[in-house]
Amino acid sequence: MKAEFVERVRSRVASVGNEITFATVADAIRDEASGVVGDRDVLAAIRLLHQEFEGAGPLEPLLRDPGTTDVLVTAPDEVWVEGPRGLRKSEVRFPDEHSVRRLAQRLASAAGRRLDDAQPYVDAWLPGSGGLSRVRLHAVLPPIAPNGTCLSLRVLRPAVHDMAALCRFGTVDEEGASLLQAIIDARLAFVVVGGTGSGKTTLLGAMLGCVPGHERIVCVEDAGELAPNHPQFVRLIARPPNIEGAGGVTVRDLVRQALRMRPDRLVVGEVRGAEVVELLTSLNTGHDGSAGTLHANSPAEVPARFEALAALGGLARSALHSQLSAAIQLVLHMRRHHDSRRLTEISTLHRTPANFVTVKTLWRPGEPPPTLKTLRALHGANR
Repeated sequence: MKAEFVERVRSRVASVGNEITFATVADAIRDEASGVVGDRDVLAAIRLLHQEFEGAGPLEPLLRDPGTTDVLVTAPDEVWVEGPRGLRKSEVRFPDEHSVRRLAQRLASAAGRRLDDAQPYVDAWLPGSGGLSRVRLHAVLPPIAPNGTCLSLRVLRPAVHDMAALCRFGTVDEEGASLLQAIIDARLAFVVVGGTGSGKTTLLGAMLGCVPGHERIVCVEDAGELAPNHPQFVRLIARPPNIEGAGGVTVRDLVRQALRMRPDRLVVGEVRGAEVVELLTSLNTGHDGSAGTLHANSPAEVPARFEALAALGGLARSALHSQLSAAIQLVLHMRRHHDSRRLTEISTLHRTPANFVTVKTLWRPGEPPPTLKTLRALHGANR
């Protein structure tokens, strides 16, 4: 089937403006072919064109694979997928660069965002459909990407594992699981840190499932990843602005709203911006046992990461360290090794005489866990 014929059909279908179905695509094919086209060619063209107008096109099967975490397109013949076996090149191919660009622009439009020569990059959430987990879209067009359109799709699957599942996966052993339960029981505030894909959200979700059922958890997220088995789990999700730049609701906005919803524990799915100011303020005003995740490669990086985020919210360095030492007691570090994710360290935050926060290791796997008395003593140690 010639490329120019497919292009004519594509233009005809796009110009109709109605809902795109197999029937409308088939009608457009027959109209362009003046009726002289076989059923086999019609079916082949329908499959090709329907992929371009529905879902994620040829990437849809990769996204629907339950093991997929990322799909990356760097060229028409360079489609990579990450899953249990790590990053690998897939068999998916695009006909040409224009096909990749069209898909990126269509997905951006579906997310209510603009992607063209005047706005050559986009970062947005795709609307879910057909049971597919939420997908984060990032795309960059030439000439910003000189070798061609780059498209990245990250699949965010709900973190629904409980502590028993984490023990089966080797994330923690039974002794470590008991320690995590003790942290919840002692109502210590904590952050889970680690690199991308290290299992931060999975661990946090499992720990929230250990919170007593009579306590109310209000969770603020940029994406709906956390789904703990808890009877009083309330979720608020941020919303990006529409194509006109209006209607956006930030995580910072939602943290303020969450404080008015009578939370026993406040959770921020990922601390990544100016919302850190409201979070630390709330943790210093009676919301013990609250939690969140933070992108950091080691516990030692945590004070510097909080400094950078607090600067976005206008909080001075000295004020940040004063609030941080009183608000958060523990740092839980997750590390990814090949296809496994493990809790490798639990650290404490301490305020020095110079009013700066330092990090000290409290526990590592294989060591005797701290007693419940020791954990409870952390509650007011730096206040």
